[in-house]
Amino acid sequence: MDIQILYEDACLAVAVKPPRILSEDSADAPGMPTLLAGGGVPLYTVHRLDKGTGGVVVYAKDKKTAALLSAQMQEKKHFYKEYLAVCEGALPEREGRLTDLLFHSRSGNKTFVVDRMRKGVKEATLTYRTLADGDGCSLLHILLETGRTHQIRIQLASRGCPLLGDARYGARKKEAFPALYAFRLAFLHPKTGEKMEFVHFPEEGAFSAYDFSQWF
Repeated sequence: MDIQILYEDACLAVAVKPPRILSEDSADAPGMPTLLAGGGVPLYTVHRLDKGTGGVVVYAKDKKTAALLSAQMQEKKHFYKEYLAVCEGALPEREGRLTDLLFHSRSGNKTFVVDRMRKGVKEATLTYRTLADGDGCSLLHILLETGRTHQIRIQLASRGCPLLGDARYGARKKEAFPALYAFRLAFLHPKTGEKMEFVHFPEEGAFSAYDFSQWF
């Protein structure tokens, strides 16, 4: 499979992960590191997208670069991702901030909204803006303030607005993959300190109905 590379240098590679491809290699199938490396320099995973989620990702070519990018991600200052999502229905407000307490069950690989803090529970926050709605669904622009497992999927589903195609979290409409896409990625280059920003819009599935040039 040909993977689209948006940027590459001696330290890192920025590429577009297609839906249905793993962010990491597994025993069952090659993931992005193998597909990108092509048998060359091994790549280190800095952040992950769910298998069904496509979008812009960055991989490090050495441990030092991986550590520096991971530190940026943990500090939540210069490393950020923005998403596009198509959900069923519409949220009560056209834009806003959602905060929940989430618990992720590893045994079932599913996240739940809970009502109190306890072991394994983490606070999750995102902001969203409705770009378009109609035909029983909404296109959302989402910025994560935290990065919890399945965060966007469960925060929308718990409000009666699951992602199109996300059967795990209650979607009624069938799609080839959940309608979630990481379209913008920004970080500081670990070696030069230069601000790096990359944008790639989705073209498959539910996203094919939209012209993103009118909003971005």
